[in-house]
Amino acid sequence: MTTLTPVLTDTWDAERSWTLETYLAHDGYAALRKALTMTPADLVQTVKDSGLRGRGGAGFPTGMKWGFLPPDDGKPRYLVVNADESEPGTCKDIPLMMASPQHLVEGVAITSVAINCHHAFIYVRGEVLHVYRRLLAAVREAYDAGYLGKDILGSGFDLDVTVHAGAGAYICGEETALLDSLEGRRGQPRLKPPFPAVEGLYARPTVVNNVESIASVPAIVRLGADWFASMGVGRSTGHGLFSLSGHVTRPGQYEAPLGVTLRELLDMAGGVRAGHELKFWTPGGSSTPMFTSAHLDVPLDYESVGAAKSMLGTRALQLFDETTCVVRAVSRWTDFYAHESCGKCTPCREGTYWMKQVLRRIEAGGGADGDIDLLLDLCDNILGRAFCALGDGATSPVTSSIELFRDEYQAHIDGHGCPFDPAASALFEYTPKTPSNQPGVLAGAGGH
Repeated sequence: MTTLTPVLTDTWDAERSWTLETYLAHDGYAALRKALTMTPADLVQTVKDSGLRGRGGAGFPTGMKWGFLPPDDGKPRYLVVNADESEPGTCKDIPLMMASPQHLVEGVAITSVAINCHHAFIYVRGEVLHVYRRLLAAVREAYDAGYLGKDILGSGFDLDVTVHAGAGAYICGEETALLDSLEGRRGQPRLKPPFPAVEGLYARPTVVNNVESIASVPAIVRLGADWFASMGVGRSTGHGLFSLSGHVTRPGQYEAPLGVTLRELLDMAGGVRAGHELKFWTPGGSSTPMFTSAHLDVPLDYESVGAAKSMLGTRALQLFDETTCVVRAVSRWTDFYAHESCGKCTPCREGTYWMKQVLRRIEAGGGADGDIDLLLDLCDNILGRAFCALGDGATSPVTSSIELFRDEYQAHIDGHGCPFDPAASALFEYTPKTPSNQPGVLAGAGGH
């Protein structure tokens, strides 16, 4: 497999690709016209038959998620699109919304027909003001052309779409925290059950899907479930956006069938930057266990990546060459998770804080012989005990890096500093090990 599959990206190189005019020139809204002639049950079954799985990280079957909604009682039900993209390394939804927002808007309309929703919400990360403005313009164009609003295309179906800007919190990527934020509350995860399908936005049945998941729906309806299922491997069907960043010659978005390998993607991306070799990489963002060059041929599908002890996640492929200190990289990721913890549960709130302190101590040259096992113990007290997946994700880079690069951690401890950047470690002061004090306690603070 060495070819790309431009479906969501098919108009990205067109002039003014973000406009409705360009989208209509590439079969835009043909799928919505078809969907309005189908029953909601048939639409849900089509997506189920396609095998489309959630593109936000968890990989749950999209059609099955729609099918969890209780029988229609005549009262409101909602669709919420999770566009709060903030996982370190993840950069697929924002380019998609910038380059071709109408893919998403049409997907929202079709999904709303399928679940009988008459008010949908797109929750966008507040910092990306340019994306927020572009989505607002795209929704306005769709209203003006009759693809949204009252009596869509003369079908009798009404749909309003609200684009909402969040205040910038990683935790709001968790679907129930997003719903609380959308309702005007502080973004914190809810206790489940009840799940959003039963009691979501405004305590009504709600479907929450990722941008890429919803944007993939129009092509499935237009071209058929068999077309989509013909791509990919096994239970991981279809195409997806693979985001290559870091030490790669041509970083960017590569849309390919699931099951493509990093080796194949690197061939198309010009390889690792000249003169260097791949050291480690993430298959799905910083919250997925890292891989090394030994995993270049692991098929990037849910089952294969899971069998290799990681997660496909958001397909955020961050590549690091041999010049990168793994302790430094993991320490920076842990700083992020500690900062973004909502503080609702003790394991995540306290655990990420202490992981951050121990990692900084090791990086600074004040590490003690027991610090590696201390990190693993901290991870063990977070994993499976946190209120939501943020805590679990925060442990992944720590545990996987120790498993793959324990010698590098030990070199920091034995050499009293970073072997990659001794001068930076010398900026720290640490208390050497003696019988009269606790080993490796930092006397100063800093970073590099």
